[in-house]
Amino acid sequence: MRLLLKAHGIESVDRTKIGATPVVRKALLSGEIDLYVEYTGNAGFFFNRSSDPAWKDLERGYALGAQLDYAANRIVWLTPARASNAWALAVRRDLAEANGLRTLSDFGRWVTAGGRVVLACSAEFANAGTLRSLERTYGFTLRPEQMIVLAGGETSATIGAAAARTNGVNTAMVYGTDGGIVAANLKILEDDRHEQPVYAPVPVIREPVLNAHREIAAIVKPLMESLGTDTLQRLNARVQIDGESEQSVAEDYLRAKGLLR
Repeated sequence: MRLLLKAHGIESVDRTKIGATPVVRKALLSGEIDLYVEYTGNAGFFFNRSSDPAWKDLERGYALGAQLDYAANRIVWLTPARASNAWALAVRRDLAEANGLRTLSDFGRWVTAGGRVVLACSAEFANAGTLRSLERTYGFTLRPEQMIVLAGGETSATIGAAAARTNGVNTAMVYGTDGGIVAANLKILEDDRHEQPVYAPVPVIREPVLNAHREIAAIVKPLMESLGTDTLQRLNARVQIDGESEQSVAEDYLRAKGLLR
């Protein structure tokens, strides 16, 4: 985004390594930074509204988050991407193709019918209610021996376990835009009953800064509209798997989309 703003004559300072979400959010509210990309679903935690079903729908979650953030903080939400970085289940592609697994409903029926599944996941995913809510919604139950809970629980480890079939693992806990998904030949199962919150990337900006540079909304709009979950997976793979620099990947993408000369 910084490259795109610079191309339109708007200089900025790169603070993307400032820290995790709580640190970045605090910096935005204090005026230490002016603009960054948030996830729509995080607003449920910011405003103690995490149980609101609106977060499970991109449009409704975006509208609610934008309303709450503007009313409380004069933070403006710009155009969101049509993507989600929510927790998901991904299966080996050969398994998906052999058993017709496209959605979590397909997966639930397959598991209930005796399909052999071994899931690699984190303790948080297994114990914090996420897996149990998926089981309730999609009508399946995983026994303890069907789960391998990895220390740390990074998705790079769960994806690696499924790719290598470690201890029979054929299903992995992932984030929707993980770069390793494509390289590991995994397939994300669609959350067709909308059980999980949507975490769509959305630029958020302080109102005084937007008032001073009204063109920013129009500048970032075509970029965000071009980004889907599959696209973000491929771009992340170039950085996380292929080792390319974030800047070179961003420049290539912007040029390919005609957004940067």
